Amino acid sequence: MKIAVIGGTGLIGSRVVEILNARGHEAVPHSTSTGVDLLSGRGLPEALAGADVVVNLTKPRTFDDASPAFFRKTMDNLLAGAEAAGVGHAVILSIVGAELVPGSIYYRAKVLQEDLLKAGPVPYSIVRSTQFFEFIGTVLSWTSDEHTVRLPATLMQPIAADEVARAVADVSGGAPLRGTLDIAGPEVLALDELGRITLTARGDHRTVVTDDSAGMYAAASGHALVAKDGAVIAGPTYREWLAR
Repeated sequence: MKIAVIGGTGLIGSRVVEILNARGHEAVPHSTSTGVDLLSGRGLPEALAGADVVVNLTKPRTFDDASPAFFRKTMDNLLAGAEAAGVGHAVILSIVGAELVPGSIYYRAKVLQEDLLKAGPVPYSIVRSTQFFEFIGTVLSWTSDEHTVRLPATLMQPIAADEVARAVADVSGGAPLRGTLDIAGPEVLALDELGRITLTARGDHRTVVTDDSAGMYAAASGHALVAKDGAVIAGPTYREWLAR
């Protein structure tokens, strides 16, 4: 199949393209760097021409109040373009538990993206993932200084980006789910503990202070970001991944 991967040069997208091409598909990466801008629609008709499947992995630059408008506009453009081009399957990557974190505008925006896809004219699949191992370091940087890293004790079940890419590729190469596939790593840990594990592995001697008001993930409570029954559990533990 010919598969257009919008956001195909990023962390997940580049891996998805590599996996799909290795399986014999014609996966083509598209992004603003290749002349395709999903927000404006520039280059989209050309990117979707002849495509059997479109995978949307785009995201806004920030996780702030601009997120809902970004996802509404990009999904409107994607669905209109896919319908016009006769694309038979649209795939997006979303977040496990997004609807359970109404205090986060970014998570509400991801739920909006899902709802637009479900209501749209193109058969669809949604892959929902927990947080990526590769993103933990960035999370720590949001609420840190030279002496401390402040993190909430929010429960997470993080996963390696390679496993997420493999799941997206699996779904993209198959029939539309007309539903959602959840994927998560094998271990549930509190974010403050993930911070301590990360700093120890890096030889970073700063102190992690548990602060349930610190950062974006403070908006999540209980088991909101933990995989539910039926999720695919895949890949190494965080400690195993750090040791590679």
